[in-house]
Amino acid sequence: MINAAIVGLGRWGQNLVNSIQGKSDKIRIAAGVTRSVEKAGDYAKRQDFPLQQLYGKILVNPRIDAVVLATPHSQHAAQIIAAAKAGKHVFTEKPFALTQRDAEVCLQACAASQVTLAVGFNWRFQPALQEIKRMLDDGRLGKLLHIEGNFCGPSAYRYTAGHWRQSREEGPAGGMTGRGVHVVDAMLYLSGHVDTVFAQSCRRVHDYGIDDTTSMLFRFRNGATGYLGTLVATAETWRMQVFGARGWVEVGAIEHLTTWTMRLCYVNQPLQTLSFPHVSTERAELENFADAIKARRPLAVAGGDEVHGVAVLEAILKSAKKNATVKIN
Repeated sequence: MINAAIVGLGRWGQNLVNSIQGKSDKIRIAAGVTRSVEKAGDYAKRQDFPLQQLYGKILVNPRIDAVVLATPHSQHAAQIIAAAKAGKHVFTEKPFALTQRDAEVCLQACAASQVTLAVGFNWRFQPALQEIKRMLDDGRLGKLLHIEGNFCGPSAYRYTAGHWRQSREEGPAGGMTGRGVHVVDAMLYLSGHVDTVFAQSCRRVHDYGIDDTTSMLFRFRNGATGYLGTLVATAETWRMQVFGARGWVEVGAIEHLTTWTMRLCYVNQPLQTLSFPHVSTERAELENFADAIKARRPLAVAGGDEVHGVAVLEAILKSAKKNATVKIN
């Protein structure tokens, strides 16, 4: 059993705890760190772990094997490096850094201390997405031509002007850090790395906060194209459609934390709908993290999708600012 400390007990931090506590025989939450100990006290008691305010105390606790970071994006890099230096394995929510340079420094710190670093892209544990990957690999969909998607919702209305999620520093390119990076990572999983991006991003609803309307065009290194839109001042929705030379598949609905249903259509064939057994993707990603720790196996590595995803985010920001296509090295 891996003993982990949850750092950050907001809505998503509690969701991660709920996915494993008392349900997993591989990883459990043994301590928590939060600025609002009194506010989270009753929840921590129900989940049977102690709380404290200081991250540094967790890092020197010999009973803690790993930290799970559900903190503001700009804090991730420093927290990852500090944990690595203390010999603690790290699971961090996405994006795990806001610049490619910070991402690379984090990987170097974890490699030097021989600790496992994982990034919370839970979509990769969706059976439907895994099946799409197999359909591309074994040729059932034919050559990959194009991927398009969106991930939208009312986040701009959910948080007040002073909330960290309304900070343009914490949320560059609007919905990208909270939502769009999931679709980008799914695209990387299916198509490989991105070669160029053209993006546009603006704020149209409030006179404060992050951009609410962001979209981009991708060219992947394998020649496929892609489109992504993320709006945070509309109703909840998400969708991803993958087009191959022999047919297309589509996933998407309103709720994304449930097990997805997949729609499939081959050339000159009727539409099919496929369902999959229920899975908690949050528990799956955390148990995969625990398995990797026990096997002394790295997850996020130099040259991998985690760092490339951060490079894509940087390129989106640069493209939107310059109104120009940006090539990703």
